[in-house]
Amino acid sequence: MLRIVNRVLIGLAGLVLVCLGGGVLAAAAGLAVPSWWPWDGPHDVLLSDADRERWRGEGWWWPVVIAVLALLVLLALWHFIAQLRRKRLAEVLVESGDGEGALLRGRALEGVLEREAESLDGVARAHIMLRGSRTAPATRVGLLLEPHASPRETLARLTDEAVTHARESAGLESLPTEAHLRAAKHNPRRVS
Repeated sequence: MLRIVNRVLIGLAGLVLVCLGGGVLAAAAGLAVPSWWPWDGPHDVLLSDADRERWRGEGWWWPVVIAVLALLVLLALWHFIAQLRRKRLAEVLVESGDGEGALLRGRALEGVLEREAESLDGVARAHIMLRGSRTAPATRVGLLLEPHASPRETLARLTDEAVTHARESAGLESLPTEAHLRAAKHNPRRVS
C-alpha cells in the first residue's frame, strides 16, 4: 500500500512541477501559451505587487495560510515517518501437506516467539519482528537481560528453544535470527 501511495504522490508532484515549469519556460521564451495562463511574456513577473498584497488586510488570511502550511508539514512528516518504518512480515506460508499451504499471521508468530523468549531465565523483556518474505522469513530479536543473566546461555537457549520451536511448528527449513541483547539498568548492590 505504501508503495502505491509513494508512486502516486511522486507522479502527481512530478506532473505538477513539469507542467508549471514548462509553462513558465514557454512564457519566458516568448512561445505561444494558452490565454488562461497567468504569465504570457518574457518580461512578466510570477507575482505582482497587487497579487502579493491582495489578501493581507483580511482577518482570515493569516490563520488560513498558517493552517494550510501546518497541514502540509504534518502530512510531509507522516509520509517521512512512514518511509522509515520497518516493514513487518504480515504472513508466513506454512506447508500444510496438501500442496496448497496455509497462511500464518506474522503477528501471531511474533507473539508466540516473544512470550517464549520472555519465559527464558534472565530475560526481562523481548521484542520480536518478522522480516523477509513469506516463504523465507527471518526474525529480529531484541532481548533486555536481567543483571544476573548470562548472555551466552540466554542466546543458546533462545536459539535451541524459542527459535527452534517456532521453526518446527511453522514447518520452515530455516529461520535466520538476528539477536540484539541489552542489559537492564539496575542499582548497584551494597556490600557490607
